[in-house]
Parts: sequence; C-alpha cells; structure tokens
Amino acid sequence: MKAWHFTGTNEPLVLAEIPEPEPGPGEVLLDIKAAGLCHSDVGAMTDAGWMALIDFTPIVMGHEIAGVVTKVGEGVTRAAVGDRAGICPTAGHGAPGYQRDGGFTLQHVAHEDDLVPMPDGLSFELAALGTDAGMTSYHAIAVRGEAGPGMKIGVIGLGGLGQIGARVGVLKGAEIHVAEINEDVWPLAEKIGARSVVKSVEEWAGQDFDVIVDYAGFGTTTSGALKAIRQNGRVVQVGMGRLETTLDIRDVILKEAQLWGSVGGTKEDIAAVYEMLAAGDIEPIMTVTDFEGIPEGLDKLHHGEIQGRLVAKVAD
Repeated sequence: MKAWHFTGTNEPLVLAEIPEPEPGPGEVLLDIKAAGLCHSDVGAMTDAGWMALIDFTPIVMGHEIAGVVTKVGEGVTRAAVGDRAGICPTAGHGAPGYQRDGGFTLQHVAHEDDLVPMPDGLSFELAALGTDAGMTSYHAIAVRGEAGPGMKIGVIGLGGLGQIGARVGVLKGAEIHVAEINEDVWPLAEKIGARSVVKSVEEWAGQDFDVIVDYAGFGTTTSGALKAIRQNGRVVQVGMGRLETTLDIRDVILKEAQLWGSVGGTKEDIAAVYEMLAAGDIEPIMTVTDFEGIPEGLDKLHHGEIQGRLVAKVAD
C-alpha cells in the first residue's frame, strides 16, 4: 500500500510502497479514512531537535488518525469489525508517526486500548482533528486550566488549537477573552462567544485574569501573560512558537504565580471533544486535502498559509 515516508530533517516526504500490516494480539487494523496534518509534523521535518523523538527512519508520519476497524487480533474484546474510531496518540503504546508508523498511509495497526469510539454523525475529518488538536486544546483549558463558571480566562492565539480551546472555555461557562495578532480572524472570537479580543497580551496587563492559556508560545506572550494574571493566578503554557523566553521574576514571586505546562491529553479528553464536535457545539475552521496533497499541505503549514486545522481525507 502507499505511504508517505519521513527519511530525515529537511528532506521531502517520499511516496513509498509498504506491506499491508496485520494486527497482533490485543491489536486492531483500521482502514484510515482521515489523517490530520499538524505543526509538530512540520517541526519534525524542519528541526533536527525532533529526531530524538523519532525511533526509526524511514517512518510513516501522521499522528491524527481516524478510521474503521476491519480486522481484530487475538484476545481483542473491546473492539469489533465495523467500529468507527479515532486513535489516541498518547495512550501509551507508542505515538504514531514517532515510535511506530503513523497515519499518512491507508491502513494502521493500533492497540485496542488506544481506540476512542466516534459518536454517530461525527465525520472522520473532525474525528482525526479531535485526536490531537481537540485533545490538546481541551486538556489545556479544561483540565490544566480548570475552566468553569465565574472564571475570567484569557486565550492567547486563535489558530488551530486556540479556536477550539476558547470555545471549550465558553462551553464550560468561563468568561473568555482572546489575544490574537491577526485581526482577520477576530470575527471568529465573537462567533465562538468570547467577551472581547485584543491584538496583544500586553493590553491585558493588570486585568487580574484567573487563568491565561497560551496557545501561541512566542516568548513575549508568556511573559505578558504573567503580568495579566491575578494574585495566585495561573498561566498554562501550550504553544511552542519559541522554545526560550525571558520572564520578569518579580511577577512570578510577588504574585505567587503558577506557570504550568500542558502537553497532549487523554482518551477521556478526546471523548469529551468528540461529543462537543458531534453536537455541533464546536465548529473548528478546517481545510481538507487528499492523500496526494499531504506534502504540499505540510509545506503550506510551514509557511503559515493554512487557517485553522488541515486534514487529509484518505478514503471515503
């Protein structure tokens, strides 16, 4: 079957022919219907520092996977042929696209414990998006940020993650404010239900936010967030736009600030997002390409030419 192989940093993906996989004990085989394209895929392709996370090459990239179970291995009891499911990339059996072959191909083997059932009516494209973009966004604001009624929460960045996170915060009953440099997407903040939108987090200084979730992570966003939280307030760091920043330690000490990281999430996070997506409560901006368009799509992601999330429709 066809697959897009990653062979090394700054090398183009290679279209390869690989054997069709067979599920082992406890595993299932999925026909892949949709695979999400993520900024971390771009990072792995362009930054040699990501090679430490990749167990072997060539490897099939793609960690956002949704499809239909077509075969089950020995001992499988919680999945059956015909089940529609997404794959949790953090469930503990090796991250697809990093520790094992991923979703930029036609079939995928996963442990049954990695499956997240898809609700009726949820498209495969949204299910693929939900496995990482949805999970990561939800986990940051709902779990690490503990969003709830009466809370004043700032969301930095209204891109692929921030648009979902901000909407989750609204659904959880929090008062959501958005900082987004791109004024073209400001109408989206209003559509999501945000109370206000500003161009820079610096405009929030002294406004005593309970929590700020930084989905951008460009250094100045993190330091600016610390100036905008209340005493004992919390900054949840998700974005990795810049891997280094300078902080005013006075903000950390005098406010007794909490600076928390957030990475990925759980199957339960994906399931929660799936319910919101299926109900139409979250309607993320999404661009759909096809299997052949995966390399071009990643290049467009690299150059900031994609709004929201990008998903490849692999099969009908």
